[in-house]
Amino acid sequence: MLVLFESPSGYAIFKVLDESKVQAADDLHELFANPEKAANSYSVSKPSIHAFPGKLSKTLKKVLKKIVAKEAHEELAVADAKLGQAIKEKMNLTCVYSPATQELMRGIRAHIDSLISGGFNYKWFDTMIVQAISLLDDLDKELNNYIMRCREWYGWHFPELGKVTDHIAFAKIIKKMGVRTNAASCDMSEILPEEIEKQVVDLAQVSMGTEISEEDIINISYLADQIIEITEYRGQLYDYLKNRMTAMAPNLTLLVGELVGARLISHAGSLLNLAKHPASTVQILGAEKALFRALKTRKDTPKYGLIYHASLVGQCNPKNKGKISRMLAAKCALAVRYDALAEETSTEMGIEQRAKLESRLRSWDEGGKGTK
Repeated sequence: MLVLFESPSGYAIFKVLDESKVQAADDLHELFANPEKAANSYSVSKPSIHAFPGKLSKTLKKVLKKIVAKEAHEELAVADAKLGQAIKEKMNLTCVYSPATQELMRGIRAHIDSLISGGFNYKWFDTMIVQAISLLDDLDKELNNYIMRCREWYGWHFPELGKVTDHIAFAKIIKKMGVRTNAASCDMSEILPEEIEKQVVDLAQVSMGTEISEEDIINISYLADQIIEITEYRGQLYDYLKNRMTAMAPNLTLLVGELVGARLISHAGSLLNLAKHPASTVQILGAEKALFRALKTRKDTPKYGLIYHASLVGQCNPKNKGKISRMLAAKCALAVRYDALAEETSTEMGIEQRAKLESRLRSWDEGGKGTK
């Protein structure tokens, strides 16, 4: 006998190893006394999770054809009589629905983690993304602090150099030039455009900054080195995170971008946990403090959390940010479930949904109501 088990994560198909033990519903609780007995009673077909729960979808139909064809003589136990009837009509499979079936489902649900632990595990990939986005945020904070200290420190000697707004160019100039008196003899053509380089040289000759010692310049140069190195590493880390997100959650990435998508996964704890959240939770994920404060004071609840930083929300008019956040959260909830639970992941869904959202944004800009 095969068992079609339905959970919030999707469907799993189990094979009863000894059917004689499940004939009487009263004896089934003994089969699930512990995870070891449960594992000895069932084997799970691979892959274990196939499709998000619902009707007889194309994905579930394809899986049933592939797995049940190998066990053509088997019966299929189902928890939903209507789903069993649909499977029987469309696939001509014998489906069983009885009190014993309900006991089987309860036993499987009690030990589902141990039964499919090897079949559906995103933990390793989730950890890579969570650690990468956390490190990226930490690097941004440290880099901002280093840049601020470097500008203030060197600003005492050459305050006019603050007109160079590019932080990396600023650090490279310090490394190349040292004290401002060396500006005329330094070739900064690889760092700055010609007209800006000339301005820096002219400003160095009339600077109002104080004199600085060689020891100070050495320490400031070390700080500039750190800025350059951290910036280069941040670029490598971002590329790594981008590749991970594109491979693991391509549809979510298309909707909100790599950084926002990774932060949503990190905040939820894992991709699967995020897939279990409703759209209303995805919309305010990251704004929990504001939500509870609003509930306590009986004021308006927040309209967005981490999703506010998505490009689609950023390019929207302020009066429509709440609307687009709600719509984007709904699309994200669907996309992340598709990324986490679909047997074959493609980017068609993400491309289609993003196109609909962009169309709605254009209609708002033009003053129309748009289409659903």
